Amino acid sequence: MKRPEPTPDPVQRLQIRFGAAGPLKYVSHLDLMRVWERVCKRAGLPLATSHGFSPRPKIALAAPLAVGVTSGAELLDVLLTERVDLTSTLRRLSDELTPGLSIHEIRESPLKQSSLQSMLKAAEYVVEVPDPRPMDKWRTTIDALLAQDEIPWSHRRGKETKSYDLRKMVFDLDVAGTQDGVATLTMRLRNDEQGAGRPEQVVRALGTTAEPTRIHRTAIELSSEPVPA
Repeated sequence: MKRPEPTPDPVQRLQIRFGAAGPLKYVSHLDLMRVWERVCKRAGLPLATSHGFSPRPKIALAAPLAVGVTSGAELLDVLLTERVDLTSTLRRLSDELTPGLSIHEIRESPLKQSSLQSMLKAAEYVVEVPDPRPMDKWRTTIDALLAQDEIPWSHRRGKETKSYDLRKMVFDLDVAGTQDGVATLTMRLRNDEQGAGRPEQVVRALGTTAEPTRIHRTAIELSSEPVPA
């Protein structure tokens, strides 16, 4: 079997902050990665690739975005084998974006920087849920949840059931407003090696049986710095 040709080492690392909405709301994490691979290749970026017989572009998302969730704060790490100009790269990428994608910022990161996944700390969300409770009732319920030392929780995925403490997943929680029977909640949830908080589970822990009509990620927070939407 012929040995694969050696691939050039990366010389530049880009961090792209982008939004995902519209039809991308229903796209899986892996499919979103494939979308970005196509966008980068069509834009002609000199992507660094992994070694071996099946090389893959060295691009990585900071945190998986759950199906049904939109975002204005996603982060993409891209390693390149040739240096590029950020302004022209932004233009080239923007010309190739699929519906639902929007680029907010491109910046250069240190080449030897740790992976975005290893730097994850928290994620912030705006959640809209049908619930007729007035503001004062919401605040009382939220205060009671935050006052708990532990919230035992079980989550079933397929044939596997995972049990954990939901309280440890919630850093901050508030109600921003209520209108026409819909409450708007803001959440800052854990997102690190210990787990990732799920907004729909927090909503259920607050006593709401209705599913959220909108979950929008507004920020991804890294251990070194916050990244606002």
